[in-house]
Amino acid sequence: MELHPVDPTALRWSSSSFLTPITRSKKVLNEQKHEKWRRPPWFCSAAEKIAEKVSKGFQKASNKELSRILRTEAAIKAIERKASSKKYKNLRPKAVLEALDEAIKGSRWESALKIFGLLRKQHWYEPRCQTYTKLLMMLGKCRKVKQASLLFDVMLSDGLRPTIDVYTALVNVYGLSGLFDQAFSTIDGMKSVYDCKPDVHTYSILIGCCIKHRRFDLISQILADMSYLGIKCNAVIYNTMIDGYGKAKLFELMEKLLSEMIESVTCLPDVFTLNSFIWSYGNCGNIEKMERWYQEFQSMGIRPDERTLNILIRSYGKAAMYEKESVLNFMKKRFISLTVVTFNTIIDIFGRVGNIEKMDALFLKMKHEGMKPNTVTYCSLVNAYSKAGKLYRVNSIIRQVKNFDVVLDTQFFNCIISAYGRVRDVDKMNKLFLLMKEKNCEPDSITFTTMIQAYNAQDMIEAAQDVESEMSTTKDCSGVFLPASLI
Repeated sequence: MELHPVDPTALRWSSSSFLTPITRSKKVLNEQKHEKWRRPPWFCSAAEKIAEKVSKGFQKASNKELSRILRTEAAIKAIERKASSKKYKNLRPKAVLEALDEAIKGSRWESALKIFGLLRKQHWYEPRCQTYTKLLMMLGKCRKVKQASLLFDVMLSDGLRPTIDVYTALVNVYGLSGLFDQAFSTIDGMKSVYDCKPDVHTYSILIGCCIKHRRFDLISQILADMSYLGIKCNAVIYNTMIDGYGKAKLFELMEKLLSEMIESVTCLPDVFTLNSFIWSYGNCGNIEKMERWYQEFQSMGIRPDERTLNILIRSYGKAAMYEKESVLNFMKKRFISLTVVTFNTIIDIFGRVGNIEKMDALFLKMKHEGMKPNTVTYCSLVNAYSKAGKLYRVNSIIRQVKNFDVVLDTQFFNCIISAYGRVRDVDKMNKLFLLMKEKNCEPDSITFTTMIQAYNAQDMIEAAQDVESEMSTTKDCSGVFLPASLI
């Protein structure tokens, strides 16, 4: 399947075409003026100067972002220190509220609760349900059920009457943790509260949680409950269910829901529906169906977005169909810039097949175009170098991460720890584990399992037992923390 050039007199592509054209804006037309041209040999020095300027610009942007991150970190730590003291009761509202907001955005639940405890001590403090809603949503994301339950009690002690948003956030806490009995019980409680009846947003949250935990058996019960209350499914709920069924390879249910959307008239399919369909079939290697559904959605007038094109690239790469360059050509012809996600996808594809040279070239191009690599980029590089036996390249990745203020996460550390664990470099693995804790990245089951396997392979039984003990301690203590100022 290849792209055919467009006939200037035609308004659409031929029937054998896979991708249809997109109307170009004035901005795109202006970009034509900057189209790349063939540089003569004598222009080499000028090109190097341009590349140097781009590199400096990228470094300058990175330094600016690093400065912002450091200021945020310093502000949060400063407020945290004051939270443990009893004398700070008249701080400036802006400093406290901004620190709380940043802690919530970063899902730093311990810092957020400490700062919130300090907030409640201030003379100017007025309890607000919106603040509790944000905190509960954050605790749900962090799977901190006990803290959320205690926080809800604190809210009641503040004399606040829970709103529908607060109850919905509580449903989210229970649902994300897989505690569906408590989630349904909360919804039943909402029904008995005046002007706090569950709405379509509440049910969309609950359905999303069921999908994440593959509890498809609960979906029919939720839909029946919605029907009884006269609540109709919206596009968000349909797309959530379609995406979940697709990832679980329940294609018949997925296509049935699409038919319902089309028949409903009020909830027509959109680009999110398109992306779910082509991801589902592309991920399992059914390229023929992926392309057929793509064309079906095109006939409905639904145009692809950047994520659609990234999914197509990923699917072709996973199916080892590297000759399918029509997607990239389509993006170039429509002046659709390659994003960080696009680069990450292509880098991962070449890394998986062991084409290190091509992968490195794309990574270099990504940085030259001023795009900042993220943890996903570096994880793909580490995995590729590790599989290719080029572990010395992983050390350079660690240095780059330190220089380019990349926000490290648990996934990145798991990736590097696993790389050194496979070659039984226990010392390096231990250093990375300590660095992980320094960066406030909580180890998960993957971290502990990787280290235990590495220790057992080296017959370091005592060390493996210590890690197992730490893992069980982490699980036992993960749900009991709450600052004294909140109790």
